[in-house]
Amino acid sequence: MSLELKINDDIRKAMLAHDAKRLEAIRAIKAALLLEKAKEGTAGTSEEVELKILQKLVKQRRESAEIYSQANRADLAEKEIFDAAIIETYLPQQMSEAEVTAVIKKIVDETGASSVKDMGKVMGAASKELAGKADNKMISVIVKSLLNC
Repeated sequence: MSLELKINDDIRKAMLAHDAKRLEAIRAIKAALLLEKAKEGTAGTSEEVELKILQKLVKQRRESAEIYSQANRADLAEKEIFDAAIIETYLPQQMSEAEVTAVIKKIVDETGASSVKDMGKVMGAASKELAGKADNKMISVIVKSLLNC
């Protein structure tokens, strides 16, 4: 089932269950996907673009929650964390740090990277291979630690 069909089905289920919080979070996903579709001017978006949109939405929600927490607005931070959790259900299972490290070590060996100067090569390959499966921030930290050795 495509992401768009799954989201439409989940919107219907949330409406029937009178789950307003979940419905709002799912509608935010649908709105972001529709905006991207309109921007591209095509009938649909690729799975890779959809994953990037979802990751961006999760990142935005987490950053907003952090800002709200610092401003002592626990109610708003809680809502953002809830929304991020709902959006994450549409993302593929995230890889553990150990799994990501193993993949990056393989990429470092394949590219022949030996210093921080080669970080761009490694990051490009790692970002492509781990798209949607790992956070780019975590990838960057692991690449830096492996290339600083």
